[in-house]
Amino acid sequence: MVDRVLSQEEIDDVFRNLRETPADEDPTLRAEPYDFRRPDRIAKDQLRAIHMLHENFARSLASSLSAYLRAYVAVNLVSVEQLSFVEFSQALPSPTCLVSLGMKPYEGNAVLEMNPALVFPIFEMLLGGAAKTLTKINREITEIEQSVLDGLFRITLNDLKTAWHAVTPLEFEIESHETEPGLLRILAPNEAVVAVSMEVRIGENAGMMNIGIPSIVVKMLRNKFDQQWSVRKSQSTEQEQARILHLIRTSRLSLDGRLRGPTLTVGDLMDLKSEDVLALDFSVGRMLDLTINGEHKFAGRIVSAGNKRGFQIEEAVKP
Repeated sequence: MVDRVLSQEEIDDVFRNLRETPADEDPTLRAEPYDFRRPDRIAKDQLRAIHMLHENFARSLASSLSAYLRAYVAVNLVSVEQLSFVEFSQALPSPTCLVSLGMKPYEGNAVLEMNPALVFPIFEMLLGGAAKTLTKINREITEIEQSVLDGLFRITLNDLKTAWHAVTPLEFEIESHETEPGLLRILAPNEAVVAVSMEVRIGENAGMMNIGIPSIVVKMLRNKFDQQWSVRKSQSTEQEQARILHLIRTSRLSLDGRLRGPTLTVGDLMDLKSEDVLALDFSVGRMLDLTINGEHKFAGRIVSAGNKRGFQIEEAVKP
């Protein structure tokens, strides 16, 4: 080993080369800022599992609310993401209908929120109204209204419990009511929650329902999620197909064969006279579209089936 001392000229060359480094090669510009106050993230596969779990919850809740309100109810899962509790609470409207939920046998509290745009039409329907007016009501829920809505919360929490039972036995119980998100002090501001947002549509009225579940509880259930998916993978494929077929056997589908193409205005239609010719620009061999419940799924041709007409499927339409 030979000790060598750099000259001042060599040192200047090193700093000169650093200054002349292109901006796109500067490693400091490729770094991403990190806020250490942000909550620890949970695994993406766990978020996907929670997404699937609440999709099942949305379907069951739509069926339960339709029977309870005697009206058609559609529930769509909008998003599942992890936020800090302060970000979750600041995104909620004020005033609103908030419920603090106990999560037995685990410690901690979840949050269930229903927007006034959803609560007041439901409240009107429960009292015998039709809820067809689109007038927005922006005020706090009274204690009498909260008691009337207890049945709605009971049905919602029962479906939520059933959905979570696929992972672990979890009991949701109402512990308190609140109308202002800023006054809800069940979690620390920087504590992480899994925020589940759903859109509930009843006729012409629509509103959001939000659920906040502490991430610490979700992390404790990591093994439960892994066990659930491993059990599903080990099930017989034929048994699973038979179970699904049994569930959907009584479902009704609307099939419609359509020849899509040029359109004609009513005025032109009324002006048609004898011996007029319409150019439809369709080849004889063109296939027709088959829609199922309004969705284009197959292409084929009209055929004869005895004394009736039928639709022969020739290809499936890729989504």
